[in-house]
Amino acid sequence: MKSMTRNSLILGLGLVLGVMLTVGQGVFAERQNTRHSSATIPLEDIRSLSEVFGKIKQNYVEEVEDKELLENAIRGLLSGLDPHSAYLDKKAFTDLREGTSGEFGGLGIVVGLEDGFVKVISPIDDTPAARAGVKSGDLVIRLDDKNVKGMSLEDAVKIMRGKPNTDITLTIVRKGEAKPLKFKITRDIIKVQSVRSRTLEKGFGYIRVSAFQERTGADLRKALSKLKKDNNKRNLKGLVLDLRNNPGGLLTQAIEVSDAFLENGVVVSIKGRDTANNMTHSAKGMDLLNNAPIVVLINGGSASASEIVAGALQDHKRAIIMGSQSFGKASVQTVVPLGNGSALKLTTARYYTPNGTSIQAKGIVPDIELDDLKVSKREDNGFKQTKEKDLSRHLDNGQEESSNGKEKDSNDIDTKLELANEDYALYEALNLLKGIHLVNEIKNR
Repeated sequence: MKSMTRNSLILGLGLVLGVMLTVGQGVFAERQNTRHSSATIPLEDIRSLSEVFGKIKQNYVEEVEDKELLENAIRGLLSGLDPHSAYLDKKAFTDLREGTSGEFGGLGIVVGLEDGFVKVISPIDDTPAARAGVKSGDLVIRLDDKNVKGMSLEDAVKIMRGKPNTDITLTIVRKGEAKPLKFKITRDIIKVQSVRSRTLEKGFGYIRVSAFQERTGADLRKALSKLKKDNNKRNLKGLVLDLRNNPGGLLTQAIEVSDAFLENGVVVSIKGRDTANNMTHSAKGMDLLNNAPIVVLINGGSASASEIVAGALQDHKRAIIMGSQSFGKASVQTVVPLGNGSALKLTTARYYTPNGTSIQAKGIVPDIELDDLKVSKREDNGFKQTKEKDLSRHLDNGQEESSNGKEKDSNDIDTKLELANEDYALYEALNLLKGIHLVNEIKNR
């Protein structure tokens, strides 16, 4: 019998609080499953399951509804497979589908489980969690007065969710901190703007992609057009594409973003045990930057769909990847709706970069590694280095003095110092772009 359910492919990472019981932002690539499994049902094991069910119904200290027992059994089947397979009840399935719209309620963090604790994969830009100071890699050990150890991820998420304008206190263990940190966070409606852009310096653009949602590809193209318009409608000299703390998202949008910078070639390939899950996606557009240099920023919070983009641009030698090693999620989940309004989220395949490399549990290794540093301007001690012009009876230049290009704009210097202080990685990425552009100019002279 052919199945008439519509399945969806998912790429992503952890649970976005207030929204999804998927691992990260959902990835939907609609397809119809017309195959059925020929696997035989192990009758002896089914009898054992039925026997356990009966013993619980008869002897457990409290009465438990049949529906609850059966749903728990299904959850157990999925949870024993891998961290990304799960059973989605009606509400969780609804939350999953709403998650790609970019608006939901919660704290604004993507989470997973590690050693029995809730691990923050990445905070979402401009959300309560990000503003409170929650960071990628934090381990949540208490939710208000409740100990997280031993709690399921689903139960932890339910506690962290809640009505907007209500508070919750997260107790967090952070690497490098001697004692746990406490963050009191007010829940809010999370509106994720997945694409932001600005001009860093004349001719050099910056695009931040915080998640891959339904309109990310189109919004990125608009951002590129605006950057060109802001720079006298000329082609950009270079672009920083920021994918740090991007937990993933829609596969189609990861392909669209990659396609914006590639003229041809494979973007990503997907291979599963069932050949019906095998797919290869290729670029089919034009390079909107006309081969201007790109630096892609990644870190440990960059996962799944963001790793697809970074891997595609790296393998095609279209961009330099800078930062720290990414998260390393290269599996694909298929969402299979069930008749009662619930669904299964089942890992069905692995994905591979254009060179055929699997980054599962490895991540993207940056071309240039950067530590997570913060720099500040050296204090002025009142002494300045003596130069030739400071010496008494120094010779004049012998040419007519011109201020053209001789003096640096103090505002420009202040802007550079501010960027270096606020975001050292972005500052280094901009310097690299300027260096590449200068080398290219020299070659073309």
